[in-house]
Amino acid sequence: MAAELRYRIEGVSKVYAGRQVLQIDQLDIEAGKILALVGPSGAGKSTLLRILNFLEPPSTGRLRYGDFEYGPGGEAPLATRRQVTTVSQRPVLLNRPVQANVQFGLKLRGLRDSAGQVTAALQQVGLAHLARQQARTLSGGEAQRVALARAMVIRPDVLLLDEPTANLDPYNVGLIEQIVRRLNQEQQTTLVLVTHNIFQAHRLAHRVGFMLDGRLIEIADTQTFFEAPADPRTAAFVAGDMVY
Repeated sequence: MAAELRYRIEGVSKVYAGRQVLQIDQLDIEAGKILALVGPSGAGKSTLLRILNFLEPPSTGRLRYGDFEYGPGGEAPLATRRQVTTVSQRPVLLNRPVQANVQFGLKLRGLRDSAGQVTAALQQVGLAHLARQQARTLSGGEAQRVALARAMVIRPDVLLLDEPTANLDPYNVGLIEQIVRRLNQEQQTTLVLVTHNIFQAHRLAHRVGFMLDGRLIEIADTQTFFEAPADPRTAAFVAGDMVY
């Protein structure tokens, strides 16, 4: 049985001021799975996330998300955009208590915390005891977990993670990885993880893609990617060699 697809990308490029920064010939992202994207800085990973989140349309090509097709000059309907959310490397938190930050997404959607979703999300990320603390007084790891709780409480179909554990201590890295793994397993959330940490990609992902110079060089299941890469550039990157 063929895997259900959350996204299908065909011939997608992105051009800024005449400079092409992304060219993805084809990429399928399976529903309910974790895809990790690795590669050096400037490889186009974050640009791809912005297209996946419908923040920017592609310059050429098309992206299919369910029955919705997204192309140059397009705009995704609000109902579609609400199915996808992003947690960035440096989350922006409101100058309000932790609880209010997590509740913010529900308020934007005109929803009430009628079933205790906010408390449940804070419990899932281990921060229920800080619900009344001002968010901007938190440590980096705590702030990142608040951002995850804020994303989780709206129960997105797709969660995009852009370097979610960069510059965090090992304790918080471990906590966030546990949260991400549990979210995928228990809610079948589709996750796309951009990371420079190939060990993290190995631990979390079902499939891993290697990007270089705006292109997807190789994508494979995690075991094949790390143990038998098909492209020598992928093998060099996995081995820690310079591939710039």
